[in-house]
Amino acid sequence: MNLENLAALKPYLSFFHPITMWLLLVVALYAMYLGVQVRRTRLADGDIKKEMVKGRFAIRHHQIGSILLALMVIGAIGGMTVTYLNSGKIAIGPHLFAGLGMVGLISTSAALVPFMQKHDWVRNLHISLNIILLGLFGWQAVTGVQIVQKILSSMNGPAAG
Repeated sequence: MNLENLAALKPYLSFFHPITMWLLLVVALYAMYLGVQVRRTRLADGDIKKEMVKGRFAIRHHQIGSILLALMVIGAIGGMTVTYLNSGKIAIGPHLFAGLGMVGLISTSAALVPFMQKHDWVRNLHISLNIILLGLFGWQAVTGVQIVQKILSSMNGPAAG
């Protein structure tokens, strides 16, 4: 692969991953909201439950979760690829390891779904993994902003002074 062909895209490639991940963080928070609504629906009684079922929270949660899984894996691969294209190496550090951990958590969480109907402990594990995932995601957002700031500084040249 000739990396020189991508030279014109380099300034934009650096920002594709962070923008995508920030959007994905919003999607993850929406998936959490839907998951909470699924739990509320399951625990509700009578007319309240009938009304909540109309929200189709379980279906929407599953669909958004599936999209989130795919985009998070693609986003992680994309982030590593852009890093390699821009610097010729993969930056080994906490941001990378936490991102890979997030991919592991979301894939494990998704793999638990078929077993959640029959086992409450599996459902609780699914919830716990996703809470940890959201915590890591928030931390990733902060460290990602720090990385973007470094990229912007290097694009503007060395600071005076």
